[in-house]
Amino acid sequence: MNTARLATAPLPATPVATAAHPTGMQWPIRVHGLDKHYDGQRVLDGASLQLEPGAVLGLIGRNGAGKSTLIRCLLGLVQPDAGEASIWGRPSLQLDDEAKARLAYVPQQPEALGWLKVGDMLDFVGRFYPRWDAAFVDATLERWSLPRNKVLARMSPGERQRVALIRALACRPSLLVLDEPAAALDPVARRELLREIAQRAGESGTSVLFSTHIVSDVERVASHVAFMHEGRTLLQVELDTLKERHLRLRIPASAAAQLVGRVPGEISRRALADGALSVVIMREAGHDWPALASAPDVRAEALSLEDLFVEVAE
Repeated sequence: MNTARLATAPLPATPVATAAHPTGMQWPIRVHGLDKHYDGQRVLDGASLQLEPGAVLGLIGRNGAGKSTLIRCLLGLVQPDAGEASIWGRPSLQLDDEAKARLAYVPQQPEALGWLKVGDMLDFVGRFYPRWDAAFVDATLERWSLPRNKVLARMSPGERQRVALIRALACRPSLLVLDEPAAALDPVARRELLREIAQRAGESGTSVLFSTHIVSDVERVASHVAFMHEGRTLLQVELDTLKERHLRLRIPASAAAQLVGRVPGEISRRALADGALSVVIMREAGHDWPALASAPDVRAEALSLEDLFVEVAE
């Protein structure tokens, strides 16, 4: 990892358990300063995150960046060593049955109830959700060619993941959390899943958090994006404003030698073979680019989402 690194985008500094959306509605997700260690190794390092009502947030990070651990802490499945996480203003470790009935979670490798047949599992789970959409279950099983009478443990990873997605969507959740939902899906199934996420968010106002390392998936459906790297949340921005607020500056060797300290809004910097510097900067909303961006011999270029991810995660 580069040593001159990472001025993150502003994330909430207020205690998450009491924070509310400016309209008075509770934030579906608020995470602040999460730390988590396993066997002496730090997996989360002060990670922070927030999700607005009705937003679709794509959490991008390389394998091992801490995405799954953050999600499990957020859902109260793992207790963090430090920091706070809440869902609709309630501490994640103290969610009641009403809150749990309003959210759905699909882990990266669904393993629960593997001894049951597909239809039996869905019928059983559906009894716990007052808004269960049985018609959606039947239609999607048919559309995805998933037999009701097949035992879950005998299905392929992709088939099991599809069944888990049907289970999550059928309860018509207010909050949908997906951990690498497309990891075991073929390209056609991935597109169908992303289309379903976009439809649910657009028509039902479902708030969605999904983690992935596939940048193109985020570009298809997300309204917001956050990057994770080595247990930290590096930035979180609206996808539509990403290109408007980020630049990569190539600073020639002659100027790089005179550069003292960090550039305003600096996210990352990388030394190039010829002595030049590549510096990625973020402009705060309503502010101008720093003077360096228009300095003689400094080349500025807009970044795609994939370019920005590579710059941050290298």
